[in-house]
Amino acid sequence: MKRILALSALCLALGAQAQTALPTSQAKKDLVSKILVLQQPDVEMLAKNLAQEPAGRMLQEAGRVLQSQVAEDNRDAVARSLEASARKYVDEAVPLVRERAIKLAPSTIGTSLEERFTEEELRGLIAWLESPTFKKYQQVAPEIQRNFMQKLVSDARPVIEPKLKALEESVRATLMSTSSGTPPAAAAPAGKTPAKAASK
Repeated sequence: MKRILALSALCLALGAQAQTALPTSQAKKDLVSKILVLQQPDVEMLAKNLAQEPAGRMLQEAGRVLQSQVAEDNRDAVARSLEASARKYVDEAVPLVRERAIKLAPSTIGTSLEERFTEEELRGLIAWLESPTFKKYQQVAPEIQRNFMQKLVSDARPVIEPKLKALEESVRATLMSTSSGTPPAAAAPAGKTPAKAASK
């Protein structure tokens, strides 16, 4: 049950603008800060899942292509190459999204908590008690999770899209070269172009 509550806690991000914000205070800010610390592992997990999802989808699609277009005796090698590319993307993308999620949490999750919960409710939330507080928490969580995810996607897109495109191109090149029987060409170093043949 505690784990379910923890997963729900990460959902709090942006409150509905139409609802009147409750008064804030230093005591509320301190309570919210404690909640954010408690929920950081779950925020990080949410960011990890967000970063990994595109690579997972791409590998699934590549798997279907492998079965239909790549010779059986070459599938394992191609699959390992694709998985290596996906791991490289994930290793680079996860820290970037996680960093942005942690930075984003106070201004989204924290602000929403301050605006929509009283000090007494925040204390109840920290104590993980079954109470009307948690019922209210459950009611607002789905809407706020959507808002948080939209904000996180928008914030992380500029740094993630180039890496995702590079992964997509790597997967496509590997599949095309394999299906044609030509080994994948090694990528040229950044900023360099292949040397022209010397004139005779």
